[in-house]
Amino acid sequence: MDPIATQTDDLLDLDVVADPAAPESASVASAQPGGFTPPPPAPGRAPADADGPWDGVSRPRPRNGGGARFLTDVIVELGLCDAERVAQAVDTARETGTTPERLLVDSGALNADGLARAVAERHGLDHLDLSVFQVDMAAAHCVDAAAAKRYQAVPVAFIDDRTLLVAMADPANVLAADDISMITGYEVRPAVANPDDIATLVSRLSRLDHVTADTTADEAGEANVAPAQTAEVLDLRDSADDQPVIKLVNQVLAQAVEQGASDVHFEPDADAMRVRFRIDGVLSEATEVPHRMVPGVVSRLKIISDLDIAEKRVPQDGRVGLTIDGKHVDLRVVTLPCAHGENVVLRILDTSNVVLDLDTLGMGENERERFTESFSQAFGAVLVTGPTGSGKSTTLYAALGQLNTPEKNIITIEDPVEYQVDGITQVQVNPRAGLTFASGLRAMMRADPDVIMVGEIRDRETAQIAIEAALTGHLVLSTLHTNDAPTAITRLTEMGIEPFLVASAIDAVVAQRLARQLCRHCKQRTIIPADVLRRNGFHVTLDLEAYEPQGCQRCNHTGYKGRIGLYEVMRLNEEIRSLAVERASADRIAEVAMRSGMYRLREDGLRKVTLGLTSIAEVARVCGTGQG
Repeated sequence: MDPIATQTDDLLDLDVVADPAAPESASVASAQPGGFTPPPPAPGRAPADADGPWDGVSRPRPRNGGGARFLTDVIVELGLCDAERVAQAVDTARETGTTPERLLVDSGALNADGLARAVAERHGLDHLDLSVFQVDMAAAHCVDAAAAKRYQAVPVAFIDDRTLLVAMADPANVLAADDISMITGYEVRPAVANPDDIATLVSRLSRLDHVTADTTADEAGEANVAPAQTAEVLDLRDSADDQPVIKLVNQVLAQAVEQGASDVHFEPDADAMRVRFRIDGVLSEATEVPHRMVPGVVSRLKIISDLDIAEKRVPQDGRVGLTIDGKHVDLRVVTLPCAHGENVVLRILDTSNVVLDLDTLGMGENERERFTESFSQAFGAVLVTGPTGSGKSTTLYAALGQLNTPEKNIITIEDPVEYQVDGITQVQVNPRAGLTFASGLRAMMRADPDVIMVGEIRDRETAQIAIEAALTGHLVLSTLHTNDAPTAITRLTEMGIEPFLVASAIDAVVAQRLARQLCRHCKQRTIIPADVLRRNGFHVTLDLEAYEPQGCQRCNHTGYKGRIGLYEVMRLNEEIRSLAVERASADRIAEVAMRSGMYRLREDGLRKVTLGLTSIAEVARVCGTGQG
C-alpha cells in the first residue's frame, strides 16, 4: 500500500504536534475525508468548537500557564464528577491500592468516555469519539490487529505524507507510540479514545469477508499448481498453519470469540456454506464459505474436535479446548448430516466471560432476596426453569459460588461440565459407560454430600432420587424445562412424582429468560403508547416512558450489547403446597404466588424496560405475548 497515494486535499490538516507541556497547541482540524458530514454530538457531549456539525473530535481547552495537573482535578474541572465524590475516591484509593479514576468508573460515577476525555484534557490532546469520527481504514490497516490490540492503539487518519493520527487508550505509553512509528514508518500524533471504541475498531481490522476472499485466492492458486495435492490437504490432512482452510477456520473462531458469540453455525447449501454467529441470543450472518472449500472446512473442524472425518452418515459430537488470542475457550462440537453435506455447530464456552456472581445477574431486590433465602436452607430443592440457553446453569453456579465454603461438601453431576470451579466435586455424565444422571445421583448420595447440583431433571428416575435427597437432609439444586415457575410443580407430578413429595421437597422455583440489553451509547428515549403495550399483552392504562434501540458502531449497529436476566421467583408457602397436593393447575398456583408477592417474567421485563435496560420488543420476544 502506498500511503501517500491515499491522501486527498481535504484530509486532516495539522502542523503542530500536541505537547503535554503545552496544551494550548494546535489540535485536529474538523475537516473529514470524502466530503463526510458527521452526525451531531451525542447528548451531553458538546464539542469544544460548536460552530458546525461535530466531527467526533473534542479539543483541549486553552490554558494560561500552570504546571502538571492530577487527573482527578481535570475530572472535576470538566464537570464529569463532583469534587466530594472524587475526594472520597482519592481517600479510598490510598487504602485499596488502586487509582481514584478506576474507582469512579467501577462505581458508575464516571463512564469510560468521560475518563478518556479527562485523560486527553490533562495531556493537552484531542479526544476522539470513534463512533462519530470517520476512521480512514487505510490508515488503520497500517498496523495489524494483534499489534493494535496489544498497544490499545489504532491509526485513524493520515495527517500528511509523514504523520499518522493514532487513537490511544493511554497516550503516556511512549513505547507503544515508538513501536507503531517503527512498524509503519510514520511519525505518530497521539489522540485519546475510549478503550471500548478502540477494541471495536480493532475487531474491524480482520473482517471475515476479507479473510474468505484471501483464502479463496490462496486455495485457487494452490489448485492451479497441484490439484491432487490440494484435494488431499483440504479433505484429509492439516498441514502448515498458512494453509487456506486452516487460516479461514482459525479466523472464524477468533472472530467469534472476539465478538462474544455463544455459538457458531456452519450450514452448507447447494452453492456455498453459510457461517452464522449467535450473539446475545440472536443469530446473524458472519460470512460465506465458497463451495469448493466446504469439505475442507468440515474436515478441519472434525480434526480439531477429534472426530471421525471419514464418517459422514451419522451425527457426531466432541469437545476441544483451544487458546485463541491468549484466551482459553472450550468448544462443544456437533455434526449433523443434512441434504447438502454436514451441518456443524460449535458451542463456545468462554469461562473468562462467565458471570458467576449474583450481584451482576440482573435480579431485582425482591427476586434476589427470595432466591438467596431458598438456597440458604439446610435442605430442600431449588429448581431453575427455562428454555435452552436462558442462563439456568449460570444462575445455579452463582448460587454455588455463595455456598462454596470449606465446611460444605458440594457435588455436581452435569452433561457437560461447563465451568470448572475449585472446591467442588464435578461429575461428567457418560451414558456409554453407564453413568447417567440417575446412576450418578444415586452414587453421590453415598458420598456424604451437603449440597447436590443436578444439571437437569430429564426423567422420572432422576426426579425421584433428587426429591428424595431433598427430603433426607440435602440441599438439591437442579434445572427443569418449563415455561414458567408454577408449571414446574405440575411437570413433576406429570413425571410420576407423588404430589405430597413435591409439596414437601420443593422450596423455590426460579423461571428465567435472557433479554438483550440496550446499548448504553446509542439508546434513545421514546414514549410507548398504552394501546401498543396492551396489544403486546401488557395490562397498562398509561403511556410508558422507555428507551428503544438505535444502533451504533459500538454495538455493531444492532442497538443491543450484552444480555440481562428476567426472573420469576416463586417460594412455596402453605397455600401453594396444598394446591400441589390437590394437583391444582399451574394457573391456580400462579394466582396464589402472585398474591404472595411473585412478579411474573413479563412484569420483571417491564420494570427493566422502564429502567432503560432493555426494550419492550425484546421482552415480548423472549417472553411471548401472553402472561408468563
